[in-house]
Amino acid sequence: MISSEYTKNLCARDSDAKILFLVVDGLGGLPHPDTGKSELETAKLPNLDALAKGGTCGLISPLGAGFTPGSGPAHLALFGYDPWKSEIGRGALSALGLGLDFARGDVAARLNFCTVDSEGRVQDRRAGRISTEKGRELCEMLQRVEVPGVEVTVAAEMEYRAGVVFRGEGLGDQVSDSDPQVTGVPPKPLVAAPGSERTVEVANAFLAQVAELLAAESPANMVLMRGFGCYPELAQMDEVYGLKALGIAGYPMYRGVAGAVGMDVVEVGWDLESECTVLEEHYGDYDFFYMHVKKTDSAGEDGNFDLKVKLLEEVDSYIPRLLALKPDVLVVTGDHSTPSIMASHSWHPVPTAIAGQWALADQASQFSERGCAAGSLGVIPSSSLLALSLAHARRLDKFGA
Repeated sequence: MISSEYTKNLCARDSDAKILFLVVDGLGGLPHPDTGKSELETAKLPNLDALAKGGTCGLISPLGAGFTPGSGPAHLALFGYDPWKSEIGRGALSALGLGLDFARGDVAARLNFCTVDSEGRVQDRRAGRISTEKGRELCEMLQRVEVPGVEVTVAAEMEYRAGVVFRGEGLGDQVSDSDPQVTGVPPKPLVAAPGSERTVEVANAFLAQVAELLAAESPANMVLMRGFGCYPELAQMDEVYGLKALGIAGYPMYRGVAGAVGMDVVEVGWDLESECTVLEEHYGDYDFFYMHVKKTDSAGEDGNFDLKVKLLEEVDSYIPRLLALKPDVLVVTGDHSTPSIMASHSWHPVPTAIAGQWALADQASQFSERGCAAGSLGVIPSSSLLALSLAHARRLDKFGA
């Protein structure tokens, strides 16, 4: 069930109930070969375990069994949209999150600063995770790129990531990525579907100049391009669900996806303390809150099991502060799994707990992959989670006689 298809005209109703979604990016993991325990099972999580014991638990699947999601479609599913029908290019989300001048007809792409050798082969897809400050410095250099007939805007995102917006005639977003996803090989050539050929011409001209501008830089001496996307047009959350929603995310891309579905967004630091402070300051003004934790995903992608465990324990320490606000429904989940032992996103379903007055305690005794698998929800589509949350908040009317 895709909740946005059924609630827009039939079931949403006014209510004072507040819903808080705590989305821990890359939450799910797999057992460490030395211990047989996942990151969640290894971490000391007394508050999340208590939440699981007293709430309704299960696992959510962003795209369906076997499919590994990117963060964009995984988040759209969390917000009740069909991720297969509502796909947004990662670059478009970055552009929105960065607050760039981005409009209909423009095409945006995400940039990864990378390291290439003298033969043009990718040696490090993330350029050693350069600092955000260094990324801003490099983006200033890239502002010198000039493509005839096209306006080019480049802005730093976080660490090695940046965004670019192309504005001109005849642009389309059906363009493949240049990121080869592995090292030791050159970037992939950009390939256009019919109607997007002009974008490849523009992007190749951009890349040629970037190579010249960054030639003397180290370690970030080139960029990879990913997630080409046009300006998104989606039904908005207030129209679909009757919710006044606030997105709280330090990482620009996630502010972008929140804005794309109609949430208000605020600039906030990339840490839980800053996000909790913003939540508390705005708690009286909204019905729905999306609060995003990024660093767990980064640790998983880096294959850093111990760091991910530590970050999960930090998340756990903030649960009492969230509960002190007395949300009618608190949902703790993730957008997708990022097992440290795989060092990448994966297809594995994501542990989820729903807490509130109407949450039925089930057999789950631990907030973990195997713990939540014992819960009464079973494995459900991520796109059903918001409808369940609305129901627990008593925001859905009965359907039919």
